[in-house]
Amino acid sequence: MEMGNLVAKVIVDVPAKDTDRTFDYLIPESMRPWIEPGSRVAVPFGKRTVQAFVISVVPAEEPPKYRMRAIQELLDLVPPLSPDLVELGKWISERYACNQIMALQVMIPTALKGKAERYISIAQQHEFTDHLPAADVLNYGSEADTHRAMQPDMRGEPEWALLTDDGMSDPAERQIVSFIQEKEQVPLQQLSRRFPEEAEIIKSLLRRGVLQESQVIKDKLGKKTMKAVDLAIGIEEASAALEQFSAKAQRQREVLAFLLERSEFLPLPLKEVMTSLSVSAATVKALEDKGYAVLEDVEVFRDPYRGRNFKPTKPLPLTEEQQYVYERIIRQLDTREQGAYLLHGVTGSGKTEIYLQTIQRCIEQNRQAIVLVPEIALTPQMVERFKGRFGDQVAVMHSRLSGGERYDEWRKIREGRVKVAIGARSAVFAPFRELGLIIMDEEHETSYKQEETPKYHARDVAVRRAHQHGAVVILGSATPSLESYYAARSQSNDEFAPLLLEMPTRALGNSLPEVHIMDMREELRAGNRSMFSRALHNGIAERLERKEQTVLLLNRRGHSTFVMCRSCGYVAGCPHCDISLTYHQRSNNLRCHYCGYSEPVPQVCPECGSEHIRYFGTGTQRVEEELAKLFPGIRVVRMDVDTTTEKNAHEKLLKQFRDKKADVLLGTQMVAKGLDFPDVTLVGVITADSALNLPDFRAAEKTFQLLTQVAGRAGRHQLPGEVFVQTYTPEHYSVIHASRHDYGSFVREELKHRRNLHYPPYCRLILVTFSHEQLPVLVRLAENYSATLQGRARQRGWFGNMDRLTSDVLDILGPVASPISRIKNRYRFQCMIKWRGNIDAIGLAQQVADEMAESAQAQKLLISLDVDPQMLM
Repeated sequence: MEMGNLVAKVIVDVPAKDTDRTFDYLIPESMRPWIEPGSRVAVPFGKRTVQAFVISVVPAEEPPKYRMRAIQELLDLVPPLSPDLVELGKWISERYACNQIMALQVMIPTALKGKAERYISIAQQHEFTDHLPAADVLNYGSEADTHRAMQPDMRGEPEWALLTDDGMSDPAERQIVSFIQEKEQVPLQQLSRRFPEEAEIIKSLLRRGVLQESQVIKDKLGKKTMKAVDLAIGIEEASAALEQFSAKAQRQREVLAFLLERSEFLPLPLKEVMTSLSVSAATVKALEDKGYAVLEDVEVFRDPYRGRNFKPTKPLPLTEEQQYVYERIIRQLDTREQGAYLLHGVTGSGKTEIYLQTIQRCIEQNRQAIVLVPEIALTPQMVERFKGRFGDQVAVMHSRLSGGERYDEWRKIREGRVKVAIGARSAVFAPFRELGLIIMDEEHETSYKQEETPKYHARDVAVRRAHQHGAVVILGSATPSLESYYAARSQSNDEFAPLLLEMPTRALGNSLPEVHIMDMREELRAGNRSMFSRALHNGIAERLERKEQTVLLLNRRGHSTFVMCRSCGYVAGCPHCDISLTYHQRSNNLRCHYCGYSEPVPQVCPECGSEHIRYFGTGTQRVEEELAKLFPGIRVVRMDVDTTTEKNAHEKLLKQFRDKKADVLLGTQMVAKGLDFPDVTLVGVITADSALNLPDFRAAEKTFQLLTQVAGRAGRHQLPGEVFVQTYTPEHYSVIHASRHDYGSFVREELKHRRNLHYPPYCRLILVTFSHEQLPVLVRLAENYSATLQGRARQRGWFGNMDRLTSDVLDILGPVASPISRIKNRYRFQCMIKWRGNIDAIGLAQQVADEMAESAQAQKLLISLDVDPQMLM
């Protein structure tokens, strides 16, 4: 090995325990200027070619300890990951107990998640020098093309004559080799489709060494290109050439004149030239043949908002509260040192204007900003606010965009074409180089926690990125999570503890809406069997009369919650999961929302044969039907998962409501956040306490947050608002405090319960979930994990009673059956690890899981670790 060789330490795209470390590969001399930390490469790994990410570049050891393989291919000229994101990936893998490759993969768009494809080419020793002329072979793939490939070349030896020198007398063999030779290399799948009956012949050619197989990493998506027309000569020369066209070539002259007129916009799309002048592609090609124009493929960014005009907005004057908050944040921003703030502002207090003006300050410093919003709150209205203020400097990233659109928005960020990225959870990884500000709106939302590996929380990742860049984090909410609020109030030494800023009044000076609690038990006693209380019914009628609008929240989708036989009590359940099936009226079927299983609605009970099958519970479809019965002619926009699956469905439905083409906006949680309509004066919550009965210690907090957020949709402008909350538990403290808009009282009461039961924010949690097809095997292995973990914790002096509030302590609960004990025919058990203090509970939990990995894999046991879980189901 010569002096000066460089080695790349890479993480390979093989998510397994044994591969969760760096591997060394020699960097070929031609790639040295291009490869750096964050580069994506293709490397030989065993007998495969796999994708890998470069973690670092180091000098090779002299003399080498072992024979080193070289990198095969550089997959991107510009690394998709910056060095700070590579470092962040390592931090995520340690904090959330996952493989490093999973942490790196989550940072790049799906389009770049390359996969190895097998290609077939002519082996080097069998390369043939004579080829058919290009004009003779336009496209191999039809019988006519194959026949043409077999015909003699009149200018020399026939193609097949060259092939017989290698002993290929079989016409099929010659046909296959000729096909591959023209294309240089062919995907194996394409070759198999082209010659479906010749698999054995292809294998024979591979065994004999006539053909060779290789692997190439291919991305799921590429850059989009289009044909465009440009001038091939200078403007003065082109102007002079206009006089030289004959009468027969006047159409070509028109094209040249058109290009000159629009010279500042060149190159122009070919389609635009053809449409504007009503000319054919042949006319433009003729102009190219004369040397006046050139046709080329140019890259086009897929823009989901192309053709949309966003009304420009100017900064609004700030209230005294807003001004104080703004100045406090920009003082920190100007220091270029890390800072975190929890902005607790009531609904309508003007948090969005604070975001916009701090972003403006960030841009003036030539730095970039990330704005995170929950997926369901990423409405067209939210996008419009940021696009209206910052125009083309904004990239938008969310799940409703196509893969190509998301890829191009990501590339705009990486290439520095934009200054602001707005998106849901994964936008926290936007590849900005000079990050100055990260804003996390509705920071309490559980959707900021990813439920699949890597199970990161965007809030903690945002603070970590801010630490890397010397940036400022703003966590905004009218109902902050108890963890964030407690950390801000107690000012703990935790690196994630923010400073508290409060805005307790609405920006326009209008009061918060009056909230009425409707006890549905009393309604039933009074003979009202409707899903609407009498007061809510009257409120809707009044709004219809006054031409005002109503928002109705129901925290469910579908038509009815479940189907039950009134004779024997049978409930239609999923055969693969321990959960009841939900009735959907539009498709007239029962559906499992966990595994996707569906079946037709039974006409008689499968258990007893009774015809008394009834639908129980209330879904959005059923509420819509009831509204139509009670208020003939009412116009309802329904927003739930079933009505918003199509692209741009959210935008169309909300525009319909904003344009007052509907009287009622009915929906699930997606109508509770981020919406601001001046004519909404009534909000109704159909089932306020549906979440209170879930086996989740955060049930009261989530209920309080949802009720407070949806109440904030009413009376945001000049017209006063009113809220009706329907509940069967009106005495519950979360409902009472939400009705009074009293966050402080709710927090005090909720923290008492958390402290007594030792739940966050007084400790941290790890949820360990086990699943297996056989219950006895599952129970034995889950108990084995728990006992081993407990023993290791005792050895370290950690295991003990959580009542010792000041000590380093760890406790283990379970294993017990999960609340949903079976999903997709796999039984589920879980245990909860609680810990507090300066101990490495995550590392210990991961270590025990790793030690069990080999036997677990052999017995098909799945073990999942969720650090700081938001869902306990």
